[in-house]
Amino acid sequence: MQHIATTVKASAGTSSTCQTGLEQLLKNAELRYRRLFESTQDGILILDAETGVISDVNPYLIDMLGFSREEFMKKKFWELGTFEDIEASRTYLLRLQKNGSTRCEKLTLKTKDGRLVEVEFISNSYLVGEEKIIQCNIRDISDRKRAEEALRTKDEARLSLIENLEAHWLLIENLPAGVVIHASDTQIVQCNSEASQLLGLPADQILGKDARAPDWHFVREDGTLMPVEEFPVNRVIATGRVLKNFVMGIASDRDGGYTWVLVNAYPEFDSGEQLRQVVVTFADISDIKCAEERIRRHLEHLTALVEIDRAINFSFDLNLSLTTLLTHVIVQLRVDAADVLLFNPTSRTLEYVAGRGFHSKDFKQPFQTLGEGYAGRAAQERSIVHIPDLAQEHDSFWGGMLLAGEEFVSYHGVPLIAKGQVVGVLEVFQRVGIVHDEEWLDFLKALAAQAAIAIDNVTLFDNLQRSNRELAQAYDATIEGWSRALDLRDNETEGHTQRVAVLTVKLARLFGLSDAELVQVRWGALLHDIGKMGIPDDILLKHDTLTEAEWAVMKKHTVYAYEMLSPIRYLRSALDIPYAHHEKWDGTGYPLGLKGEQIPLVARIFAVVDVWDALRSDRHYHSSWSVEKVREHLHSLAGTHFDPRVVKVCLDSDVLVD
Repeated sequence: MQHIATTVKASAGTSSTCQTGLEQLLKNAELRYRRLFESTQDGILILDAETGVISDVNPYLIDMLGFSREEFMKKKFWELGTFEDIEASRTYLLRLQKNGSTRCEKLTLKTKDGRLVEVEFISNSYLVGEEKIIQCNIRDISDRKRAEEALRTKDEARLSLIENLEAHWLLIENLPAGVVIHASDTQIVQCNSEASQLLGLPADQILGKDARAPDWHFVREDGTLMPVEEFPVNRVIATGRVLKNFVMGIASDRDGGYTWVLVNAYPEFDSGEQLRQVVVTFADISDIKCAEERIRRHLEHLTALVEIDRAINFSFDLNLSLTTLLTHVIVQLRVDAADVLLFNPTSRTLEYVAGRGFHSKDFKQPFQTLGEGYAGRAAQERSIVHIPDLAQEHDSFWGGMLLAGEEFVSYHGVPLIAKGQVVGVLEVFQRVGIVHDEEWLDFLKALAAQAAIAIDNVTLFDNLQRSNRELAQAYDATIEGWSRALDLRDNETEGHTQRVAVLTVKLARLFGLSDAELVQVRWGALLHDIGKMGIPDDILLKHDTLTEAEWAVMKKHTVYAYEMLSPIRYLRSALDIPYAHHEKWDGTGYPLGLKGEQIPLVARIFAVVDVWDALRSDRHYHSSWSVEKVREHLHSLAGTHFDPRVVKVCLDSDVLVD
């Protein structure tokens, strides 16, 4: 700025030509700095072109005048001025409505608390859809006006021109953005203190530098070195176009990091359309980039936790769940290896169950007793154990690890706690010493919590499966006990129940019944005559032919079976055989007289098997029949006593073979 002022003073008074040159210099400066100033914040009003009513206002003007947005919306344009300026404001609006745009004009506005603010207005009208609106750019010039008044001298015209130039430079110097001005040959002719700080060099060392051979390094957003031809000023010179919102990093020699900046670059041309200079602005966005990086990491962490949670919820395979978890541990925490040790409460030891990242594919840690070693200490104390430098530790276990060629430098052991109980330890290892922040440690704890949930879920599932197996075995043993008790009551049918149960399951499988359904089929077959527990011995054990009255009592055993078993919830699905195995295909059976496919399929299957075994066994009232005779008998009853399809499947298969 000083060398411009000196030139102006030296040339003043020599001739009217110099005055004209100075005015041209100011005109060029106004053009240059107007573009720069318009890239900074100004107050902005949007008006209805017909009524002058305010329809929108930006935060900068809200802060300047102190009115709320709602208060602005209730005002017309001239209501913002002082009493003396109301008529001028009306005239200004009428002129703008007529001409569509105005040059820079000065008005005085009044703040909400009564303070007067001198401003410049630059307004333009344009159509938005069918609505004509006016945009007013408002700049607070109170400080500049005071400065102009203080520096005004006898040679008012000349000094005011100089002051305007100095005001522009003062504005640049105080901007919160870096500003660098390049000549057309890329040489730096001006920079402010903010630019000096961002570029890492004093201003006097930056001036005169050629952008084609800089003393600093720029990097792209991906961290790769930016070639000189991609520098903002060189891109603008090559294209002649404005470069907007370009993000790049400025390498720092002090800490090896980057200062991230948002760059805007504007070419300025003379009246002959020749490039005079390029104005480049830098806005420090390092905090924004750091926030974006944190958000990216948090998103990755959340995604990892969701994937781990999905693996835990959709699989009861502990190895699969832990393998998924350890993969994310290594990737997200950027560690070299990790493993999970499972706590055995019986032996009170930690046992290796899964690991990733070790040099040896067969690597397995030996058992560690609770309280011994780093993992044992983490489990016993229920706190994280961190060993930053394993080389300083004298531990036999780590000696073995070093001998195995793992070469770990640091260690973290995190206890895995589920429902207040220690279920294991998550260990992470690094071969390079790195200091971790609180965010890293928090995510390690979150992953440990997921590991504890996975182990607890699988343990609960295993326990539930074991309980279910034991319960099913107890049910089965009870039912078999009931059937044996019934066989003991009737010596002639001893073994009959077990045989028909086996044959019925085999035959039912041919009809496509599932394993769960076959369990109920077996139980129903074992309990098919359970209702006979209610038949008196003198009728049940009678060797002579039953009377009609006795036969009526005997037929009640199917109803007794229903009444005995239906209150037992887990046997309700097995009721079809005990209740309906004496129903007949033609509807002449009992107890309900069901016909055809009204009879449950398993009862139709059992009816064939029951008759087969009865005829193939010796009874007090007949000797056993031959296989061929029984087959002929079953075939003869197909369509009357038995379901023809069941008889056909029976006789065509090898199920009913001695």
